[in-house]
Amino acid sequence: VQLLESGGRSVKVGGSLRLSCTASGRNFDDIAIGWFRQSPGSDDREGIGCLSTSGYEYRESVKGRFIISTDDAQKTLFLQMNRLQPEDTGVYYCAAVPEGDYNSCLQPYDMDYWGKGTPVTVSS
Repeated sequence: VQLLESGGRSVKVGGSLRLSCTASGRNFDDIAIGWFRQSPGSDDREGIGCLSTSGYEYRESVKGRFIISTDDAQKTLFLQMNRLQPEDTGVYYCAAVPEGDYNSCLQPYDMDYWGKGTPVTVSS
C-alpha cells in the first residue's frame, strides 16, 4: 500500500483544516487506515483516528472536533480538523494495515504502511 498525504499548512487557533490521504495498491475494504500525529520534540506517533471494519475510532482529545471520512472511489481518506488548538501542531501521517492483522488501528505499532506525512502548525 502506498500512501500520500496532503493539505497540511499553518492555521490560526480556532481554525479548520482538511487533510487528505490517497491510497494505492489495496482497496479500503481490505485495510484498516488511520491518521497519526507526531508532535514537535516527540519521537512517538499517536493515533488520532482510524477506520476499520469495526467502524471509526478517535483519540479522546479530538472527539467532537476531528472527523474522518472517505471517498472510496478515489481511495482517499480525509481528516477534517475543527477548532484547532496549538497542541494539534505536528506532522500528520496516514498509515494502514491489512484488515484483521492488528489489535487496534489507533496503535502506531500495529500499522504496516506509512505515508511521508504532512505538517500542521496551529498558532495564535
